[in-house]
Amino acid sequence: MLGDDGMHGGGVIVARRFVVSGRVQGVGYRFHARDAAAREGLRGFVRNLADGRVEVEAEGDAEAMARFERTLRQGPPAARVEAVAVTETTPGAAASGFRIEFE
Repeated sequence: MLGDDGMHGGGVIVARRFVVSGRVQGVGYRFHARDAAAREGLRGFVRNLADGRVEVEAEGDAEAMARFERTLRQGPPAARVEAVAVTETTPGAAASGFRIEFE
């Protein structure tokens, strides 16, 4: 639960939307993102987009989010990440846990 100062467990809570381009579908990217989010204690989801990109929405501790973003930019071994567009969003919208959304 967030305190009045926006802190949770000693860290600042942030929320971000990532749109990842490159060879990121059919290579285990969503599972890679889900596992990384679970390690970092983030909430949110990952899903494929119809145009071949992958969308990720995540919320959690700012330091954990920075590590998560580095993992997204690297991707799993079979992926080729070409670009990651990042948008700041408002914390508080993510459900508990981190899930893969399937079409």
